[in-house]
Amino acid sequence: LSQWKVDPFEPTDNKGGVLTEESSFATLFPKYREKYLREVWSAVTRALESHGIACTLDLVHGSMSVRTTRKTFDPYVILKARDLVKLLARGVAINQAVKVLQDDVACDIIKIGSLVRNKERFVKRRQRIIGPDGSTLKAIELLTQCYVLVQGSTVSVMGPYKSLKEVRRIVLDCMKNIHPIYRIKELMIRRELAKDPKLATESWDRFLPQFRKRHLKTSEKTARKNEAKVAKEEARKAAGLDPVESSRKDGPSKKTYTPFPPAQMPRKVDLQLESGEYFLKAHEKEAREAEKRKQKQNEKTALRQAERAEVFVAPVEEPAVTADERRKKRRYAEADDVTMGDDTESHKKKERKKH
Repeated sequence: LSQWKVDPFEPTDNKGGVLTEESSFATLFPKYREKYLREVWSAVTRALESHGIACTLDLVHGSMSVRTTRKTFDPYVILKARDLVKLLARGVAINQAVKVLQDDVACDIIKIGSLVRNKERFVKRRQRIIGPDGSTLKAIELLTQCYVLVQGSTVSVMGPYKSLKEVRRIVLDCMKNIHPIYRIKELMIRRELAKDPKLATESWDRFLPQFRKRHLKTSEKTARKNEAKVAKEEARKAAGLDPVESSRKDGPSKKTYTPFPPAQMPRKVDLQLESGEYFLKAHEKEAREAEKRKQKQNEKTALRQAERAEVFVAPVEEPAVTADERRKKRRYAEADDVTMGDDTESHKKKERKKH
């Protein structure tokens, strides 16, 4: 006997009798569903009449409505009937949609149309939920025990309450560019862990895969590096080690990332206020500008005159040789010739003695 099993609501359970107020809900359906709804409306009417709910199909305005009657005994069944017509409008078949009237079956219509702006990107990510030949969708249905239908800009889900939460998470993450295969792997691991009664009171985080985002923005990369650096320094302090010195001593120190923008540069008006130019009159400003122009002209004129004068500067010449210096040079040259002749004669005599 399961304590969590929900017993079906019978007419005898409603001791209050007839409902005091009439409740009604209406929903619109697209034009292409009109033909199918006309064909199956008799089956919808029979399914709702067994619960005491009346339904109306308005083909002029393109709407379906459900309301309570005096035969309605379950006050909650009107919400189930509302979900039934919503599922029919979103493309769910009648045989599947009728199951939502059961107590252990709920439904969730996930809107995904506004999650991605780009149309092509939206179509690609929506196709990921289905997968090649519907394999991803089939895997989600088997793991969650839910019925999933991807139609237009919505995803209709039917199944147990707990599983609806898991499917919603998979769908929304897929539209945020997280592939469904990661969540499917996690669900498979959770299903295996649930079979072990020893792990019922323990945390499963150590068994679940940790997927990290690889493609980061520059700011996210810098923030992650700074966090790792701070954690490393704290670990060294806790171990009693000296902090690691930066290897780049000569180079400029790398600034830590800050999300705040740099200080605002002063405007032209601010600079004029500082120099006092802002408070000058028009003729005073003109006189100051003319003086600046004249000063620049004088500087340029002086520079040009200096360049022209360089042509007329005489080059540096060597001094002329005097008569005394010429005589001294001649004497030194004659003395060198005499010494060279003596050396050759002495060398010849030594050679003769050897022979």
